[in-house]
Amino acid sequence: MVGRSAPVSVRRRPALSLPDDPLAPAPGARPDRQPPLMSRLPVVAVVGRPNVGKSTLVNRILRRRAAVVEEKPGVTRDRKTFEAEWSGRRFLLVDTGGWAVGDEELTSGIRQQAEAALSAADVVLFVTDATTRSSHDDESVARLVQESGIPHLLVANKVDGERQEADITDLWSLGLGEPHPISALNGRNIGDLLDEVLTLLPDLGKADAPVPMATLAILGRPNVGKSTLLNRLLGEERVLVSPVPGTTRDAIDAVVELDGTPFRVFDTAGIRRATKVSESTEFYSVLRAREALEEADVALLVIDGTEGVTHQEQRLAEEIVESGTAIVVLLNKWDLTDEEQKAVTEDGVADRLAFIGWAPVLRIAAKTGARLKRLGPAVHHVLETRRTRIPTPDLNRHIRAWQEAHPPPTRKGRRARVLYAVQAGTEPPTIVLFVRGGDLGPDYLRFLENRLRDTYEFTGSPLRLVTRRRHSAFVPD
Repeated sequence: MVGRSAPVSVRRRPALSLPDDPLAPAPGARPDRQPPLMSRLPVVAVVGRPNVGKSTLVNRILRRRAAVVEEKPGVTRDRKTFEAEWSGRRFLLVDTGGWAVGDEELTSGIRQQAEAALSAADVVLFVTDATTRSSHDDESVARLVQESGIPHLLVANKVDGERQEADITDLWSLGLGEPHPISALNGRNIGDLLDEVLTLLPDLGKADAPVPMATLAILGRPNVGKSTLLNRLLGEERVLVSPVPGTTRDAIDAVVELDGTPFRVFDTAGIRRATKVSESTEFYSVLRAREALEEADVALLVIDGTEGVTHQEQRLAEEIVESGTAIVVLLNKWDLTDEEQKAVTEDGVADRLAFIGWAPVLRIAAKTGARLKRLGPAVHHVLETRRTRIPTPDLNRHIRAWQEAHPPPTRKGRRARVLYAVQAGTEPPTIVLFVRGGDLGPDYLRFLENRLRDTYEFTGSPLRLVTRRRHSAFVPD
């Protein structure tokens, strides 16, 4: 890819039309970050029936908007894990889907997700809505919490003042002890609640030395098999899998092992065209997906082999390249694809995704796990190439030779010339070309990028070329 001063490797897309969000990163910003760390931390699970304010409470504890929040039951559909901190104590906070008894298949799946979260929890926050009377669903969930034997706190949410505290006495009937009145929306009594949580957290002793982890983002159109892939890698049904497009609405954070190496992984909501981003829930889901991409070291671009490559895959691949993230392309459902369609899909990759022809392509079946053994080596390889560094003398020797054999074109009566070049950084590899004379032009920059890829190993990694004007003929050693 070519830097901002001379963009040529990808076609620029129009900006996505979304509502203003003060929590969104600045356009083009890539936040400074350290590799995430994996260690044994106590787990706090937030459970309750739909629409009682669980995700709002999670966001309040995290002091940022991390979970999708909207006044509609069932918005949070998968359990999501975040690292939180209070008074110097770190813990994992698990946001679960709302439980409802006797609903359709999807709600049954949400219940299973929440039960799985309970099985791993050290402390449970059972959240109720203080503005409504306790329901049969509340009683059913309360029984499960009681039967689990896990330390717990009963949280009465949406209590905005002392007058409302008198209305929560009926919650004692749930058998979970004293209700703790809070307002997740305005932050009332959140500090007191977290102080209580700390008293229940187990002392796990000194955690093992943290292990730095690279981050993967699973990206693709809705319903191409992203969640199925994550479940296969996890070996558990952590993410709901449904034939309904858009079942996964948040970026799901998990840890998987590939060839014995732990990776943090995001399964993101399917990124849709701008015209499809109409609901606020969809907006925040798209934002979370793009934030996951901004944090990722490797993007796994999942394509449905039975449907082939669409314009959405092109746009998404452009986003990945723009972010500087390494890429592995996964043609999923290959076991369900007939020979004719396989040829169509592969032609689509060669044609529509030609601008990432340097990315490895794996043909897999996430549902059965077929050919997934190749994923670990591919991910390790693109991570390595993303960190490739070229010695400055070697880089300049090659640049001079390529210029002699293939001089830059004359533009507006002036011929540009690269005086010297340096590699300014890695992840992604970024080459700065100091130029005298006219502009190199996109074709010549593409020529240099191709020569660099032919000479050095950049498989799976974007390559940025940035031009800088120089009036001196000085060339470094």
